[in-house]
Order: sequence, then structure tokens, then C-alpha cells
Amino acid sequence: MRSKKNTQCRVKANVPPGIPRSRGVQKRRVKAVAPRRQRGSPLYWLVTASAVATSFWVGLNLPLGDRNQAPAIMRGSLPPATSVVGGINGLSRAASARLAAEIAAAAAREQQARFTVPPHFQGKTITHVDLAGDRKVIALTFDDGPWPESTNAILYILRKHDVRATFFLLGRNIRNFPERARQVAEHGHAIANHSWSHPYHQQTPASAAGQIDNTDIWIEQATGVRSQLFRPPGGYLHNGMAAYAAGKGQVVVMWSGDSKDYYASSAKIASNVINTARPGGIVLLHDGGGDRDRTINALPQIITTLRQQGYEFVTVPELLELHHQQMQATKG
Repeated sequence: MRSKKNTQCRVKANVPPGIPRSRGVQKRRVKAVAPRRQRGSPLYWLVTASAVATSFWVGLNLPLGDRNQAPAIMRGSLPPATSVVGGINGLSRAASARLAAEIAAAAAREQQARFTVPPHFQGKTITHVDLAGDRKVIALTFDDGPWPESTNAILYILRKHDVRATFFLLGRNIRNFPERARQVAEHGHAIANHSWSHPYHQQTPASAAGQIDNTDIWIEQATGVRSQLFRPPGGYLHNGMAAYAAGKGQVVVMWSGDSKDYYASSAKIASNVINTARPGGIVLLHDGGGDRDRTINALPQIITTLRQQGYEFVTVPELLELHHQQMQATKG
């Protein structure tokens, strides 16, 4: 007989010696519930077979704190989007909605993989992006991750509210928590570079290259994404790192609205973001670097209030692409 030892799928990360491994994202099988039919009828077996097949690729791929929430797709083939519109046989409406969200996330990942910085943004520093028309779009950004618990909680809130954001990651945190970095990308968020160790002091050309290039390597290894955006730690533009990133053609991304979540209360964080919101704006928040409970508590109010004011949430790459499309339309 075959041993029933450990059949759990484990994600192995390439972590250097001496660095503790973080817990991999555990994937659990979710039972798909088929409608009640008379056992033995052809329709019963048809629906049951569909449910079993569906449950094969449906698993819990939510953050670690969400294991009892609605299911999401494990890695593997996705069904066509048209099959989600009327619900999928054997899945509840909530599960079908979650499946649609996963398909959207997959599309966002594919879009990010194809993204290239528009020529007029290459090597430039931006705080916001001016867009023509009345469309109100805004980009939420999170610095200093990935962080085990707070990044997890923020990913859950963003998924619950169907928001895509941009995460500026530290190289050393990616090395320590590669599974969490991979999870950020798998949820369809944009991935960007925030240096290796968050230094403020002046960098030599060699140290600036090490801070940025090593982080780019770890980002690609953990997530498959080639970062084309850089945010200087603390917003310091003149210590050598921003100049090095710009020299590589990357966009140096600052912000138009500072949440001040590194010291403010949850209520003040929310008001800081809401009061400084503007079309084409870029909002500074944090998911790592310390206790982010106040940010986590403020985030749902930020999202809900801005949506009520007519804002759409986009990633920074999407913001750049919208501007590029408008320029191309003007030329045409």
C-alpha cells in the first residue's frame, strides 16, 4: 500500500543559507457543491462530474488569513471568461465571482508582463500623471514589503474590494519572504523596486547599482516580473539611486498624496488620503517596515470613500499607459 505520509504541496523558495524560510502559501481542496439531483440520473452524473473536474483546479489561493473565505484558482488552466458569466456548474455564486476575479487577476499579470515604459516617461520622475477628460483614476501604492502579516491583510482587503495596486518591494524582504512577493504578483498587482535595504545616505555608483540591480534580480526570480519602476527610500532624489534608476530608463515614482501612515492614526491616515486625492494621483502607503495595523484599518474607508467620489483604482503602469494612449489618440 502507498504511504499516506505528507501529500501537501509545498512551495520551495531559493533562499540563501542562514535566511529563515517563510511559510509557503498552503493550498487546500475546496469541495464544489453540485445542485441536488436524483442520484443515478444522467443529469446527476453530468453535474457531479463537472463539479469534480472543477474542484480539481479550484483551491484556496487566498492570503494565509483567508483560508475559510471563498475559493480561488490554483495554478493551472483557467476556464474561458464567458463560462463565468452565468455561473459555473457545481460552484456557488460567490465561488463563481471569485473565479471571475482570478481571471481578471490573470489578465492583469499578463498585461504587466507585456508592459514597457512609454518613451516619454523613460528616465523621468513623476508625482502624478495628468490625464485629459473627466475620468477620475488614482493609484494606491505600498512601500517596504513584502511583510508576512501586514502584506497578507492588505492583499485580502484589496481583493475583497477588487482593487489593483502597486507594491514597491525591498530586495532583502523579497529574499526573506519570496512566497509573499510571489503572492502579490499572483493577485495581479504591479511590482516595483524600492532598493535593497532602504538607505537614505549618499551612494557611490557601485553601491547604487547594487541596491537597484540586486533587487531587480530578486523581483524577477520571485515573481517573474521585470521591474521598470523605482521609488527612492524616503523620497530622497539626490543620493545616487534615483539617478542610477533613471539612467536605466526606469520611471522614478514619487507621490502626490502622503498618507503619513508611519505615524498617524487610522482616522488621520484615511483623511490624509481622501483630502489629497486628485485625478491621476499617486498615493503613498506602507505594507511593511513595522506595525501597519493603522493602515490596514484605514484602507477599507479609503477605498469606499474614493469610490463614492467617482474614483477608479489603477496601478502605476496602467496610469502611464492611459496617458500614453491619450497622447497617441491626440496624434492620430
